[in-house]
Amino acid sequence: MSKDPHKNPTPQQEPLEPATGDHSGGTVAGRPAADATGGGAPAEDPMRVTRSGVMWTATVLALVLLVLLIIFIAQNTNTVDLQYFGLKGTVQLGLALFVAAVGGGIVVAIAGAARIVQLRSIARKGKATPKTAKKR
Repeated sequence: MSKDPHKNPTPQQEPLEPATGDHSGGTVAGRPAADATGGGAPAEDPMRVTRSGVMWTATVLALVLLVLLIIFIAQNTNTVDLQYFGLKGTVQLGLALFVAAVGGGIVVAIAGAARIVQLRSIARKGKATPKTAKKR
């Protein structure tokens, strides 16, 4: 049994507004395009994200992480024996884990920096995509 497409046509969707808006009281990317007075200036967003707000949030989060790190080191005061390339010694467990985590972070940062340098050099040469990108 086949359906006749002319009996039940699919409803047409309304066209979407362009992202730029018409600047006549419409919206631009979900925000009002003009203020209530009808002027051409966009309305001021009271909850706008600023650089100083982002920095303040990042500072608070860093302080919270530092407090948690201090608590971690203070609770793991047991000493452990370490051997590294013939060097032997004892160190607190919390400090040893902290040093290992920082070392891992440094390795990740170096790898990320190398990739950024690689992508910037490719962009300077005028190539659209890196060689690692797969073509379809």
